[in-house]
Amino acid sequence: MQRSKLIQNVQQRKKALNITIENLAKISGIGTRTLNRFFAGEDVRISTVEKLTEVLGLDLAGNEIMSLEDLQKQRANIKARFMASLVQSTSTLEMQGIEKKNLNKIINKFEKQFLEGEYRDRLWVA
Repeated sequence: MQRSKLIQNVQQRKKALNITIENLAKISGIGTRTLNRFFAGEDVRISTVEKLTEVLGLDLAGNEIMSLEDLQKQRANIKARFMASLVQSTSTLEMQGIEKKNLNKIINKFEKQFLEGEYRDRLWVA
C-alpha cells in the first residue's frame, strides 16, 4: 500500500474516533512531533507506524482489523478499569475492601458512562 493511502486511512480513523493529535500521542506513546511528521508524509520508523495503527485498530497497511465499535468498547473497558482501581484504592485506604462482584458492577457502570453517558466525550482523552 502506498504511504499516502496509509496516512489517509489513519486520518480517517482518527477523525472517526474524534481523537486529537495530543491524545493520540499520549495513548500511543508517540511524540506529537513524530505524529505530525507521519501525517505530513515524512519518514518515521516502522515501529512508530506499528504503534499508531495498533492503537487505532488498523493493520500496518491501514486496513481495519477492529471495528470502531469494538475499539471503543476496548477503550471504555481500559478507562473503566482504571477508574475502578481508583475507587478500590480509596476503599482499601479506608479499610473497606470491595468484593469482586461489586467491583465488576463499578467497572460495568463506568464502561456504560464512557460509551453512552456523561463521560462519552472523554473516551479518547488520555
